[in-house]
Amino acid sequence: MKVVNRVAEVRRAQGLTQAELAVRVGVTRRTIISLEKGNYTPSLTLGLMLADALHLPVQEIFALVKER
Repeated sequence: MKVVNRVAEVRRAQGLTQAELAVRVGVTRRTIISLEKGNYTPSLTLGLMLADALHLPVQEIFALVKER
């Protein structure tokens, strides 16, 4: 199983920059970049913090998909 996310899509739809989202969540812009590229799977805590910062349920941002 692999975790996929819609962080970039949701962030852009809300008119936020990577830096603005990073400040809201308390991480670096580099962390947001890594998440958006799929290079980093966040901890449960960070996933929930992102959902809170983006005002969405975590399930609308993150999903599990089967790898082929």
